[in-house]
Amino acid sequence: MSAPYDEIADWYEDEFLTDRSEDGLPMSDPIGVDGSLCEMLGQGVGASLEIGCGTGTHAARVRGLGWSPLGIDISAGMLRHARTRLPIAQADGDCLPFGDASFASVVAVMIHTDVSDYPAVLKDAWRVIAPGGCFVHVGVHPRFCGGFADRTDPQAIIVRPGYLDSHWMKASWTDRGLRDKVGATHTPLPVLFRSFVEAGFVLDRFKEGGEPIPTVLAMRALKPQ
Repeated sequence: MSAPYDEIADWYEDEFLTDRSEDGLPMSDPIGVDGSLCEMLGQGVGASLEIGCGTGTHAARVRGLGWSPLGIDISAGMLRHARTRLPIAQADGDCLPFGDASFASVVAVMIHTDVSDYPAVLKDAWRVIAPGGCFVHVGVHPRFCGGFADRTDPQAIIVRPGYLDSHWMKASWTDRGLRDKVGATHTPLPVLFRSFVEAGFVLDRFKEGGEPIPTVLAMRALKPQ
């Protein structure tokens, strides 16, 4: 397998994620990714799968909440950094190499814009979650991020035409982020919500992160008993 992140894996680990401890825990949480993950996942026990684990920087937080993390990613370059932080496997999120009901929880942190078919990822996540388990989504906020949103001035986000269109883009308001390097798939909010429902999940909790205008949207969805 090859993935766009293979080419930037070292930059991502060494330069993009600079404000983190050796085990990956954030030293600060400016847009609320870590706080959203903690609140949506909560304390628990059992195996927790992270889809698109990247360099494994969320594993320490998941472990600290009591869960036993395991990560998959399609990028060998990213997994090269993740292997010291959690058990890993190279796999695609819409074709998980695990049996039905294998995990008490599944998390996906800041990855839904990196996959071409997030509804397919949600459907396979539903399959591997045990009844009564949860899926935690933490992603960029569809309403205020993407190629249609100019965040040059954090006090006045400019939303241009394009939000209602589901499409892949490489346009970005900054050349110091990820999207100008690997692109992004944009999914409008109603389409994102519908994808969870069609996969079989029951939406349970929501949280927005980042100020003064949200950057992150987090959701907790349940697989019924």
